[in-house]
Amino acid sequence: MGKSSIGNYLSLIKFSHTLFALPFAVLGYFLAIEYSSNEFEVWLFLKVVLCMVFARNAAMAFNRYVDRDIDQANERTATVREIPKGIIKARSALIFVGINALLFVLTTYFINTVCFYLSPIALLIILGYSYTKRFTFLCHLILGIGLSLAPIGAYLAVTGSFAWLPLYYSFAVIFWVAGFDIVYALQDDLFDKDMKLHSIPVFLGRKGSLMVSVLFHFATAIFMLYAAFQADANVWYWSGTLIFLALLTYQHFLVKVNDLSKVNLAFFSTNGIASLIFSIFAVLSFYL
Repeated sequence: MGKSSIGNYLSLIKFSHTLFALPFAVLGYFLAIEYSSNEFEVWLFLKVVLCMVFARNAAMAFNRYVDRDIDQANERTATVREIPKGIIKARSALIFVGINALLFVLTTYFINTVCFYLSPIALLIILGYSYTKRFTFLCHLILGIGLSLAPIGAYLAVTGSFAWLPLYYSFAVIFWVAGFDIVYALQDDLFDKDMKLHSIPVFLGRKGSLMVSVLFHFATAIFMLYAAFQADANVWYWSGTLIFLALLTYQHFLVKVNDLSKVNLAFFSTNGIASLIFSIFAVLSFYL
């Protein structure tokens, strides 16, 4: 596979957007190290990162495969996404999904039995999301559930058991992702309505959707703050948490009911930076 082909597949899965969920997987790993008797292991950490990458690769490529006809009909996506443009064949994308799904399951096998046994359920959630907008406006929450597996999954990789602290972050991720996905979906509200697809923007309109997004992010803030209290956070941990919440608030000033020109800034840049900064500060807090 040449450099251009690799670049096409990286574009297909929006590899740079791995930044959204990977920091919370890293956080889950270090929470397990900090609040259990386990020690840092380079190979285990690498396997956790690989699981995150393989799972997201499979989920994104499957979404592009399932939505190929929708993307072809959508003026916003028809000329920029790889399958409608003919850069990547649908069959090739599906093979890519299968390879990454298999690598994900195999990697969990080499982590522990709990992660291995739960891996099919994780795949069912993250792949099944792609069909949800065909029948429910709650699709945004399903996407959030998929990404919320990152912190608890990483914690399980280290300890092999569940705990409340990473679950609080999983709950935070659910509402965080659902909130910004609602904002992103505003771009296609009219198209989705014509195609009889389901989303909160279609169900509630732009004004109502922005209000729900704010409420979801308020729920995120509650879980983040409560988790920080439960973690007996120090100044570094609190600083990361507050910066994350400040950026979460800031994005709601970027998007207006009658002005969606800054959706990409709010969706991609702000959220990616927020999760990265938070995870860095949180991990530093365990060593400073």
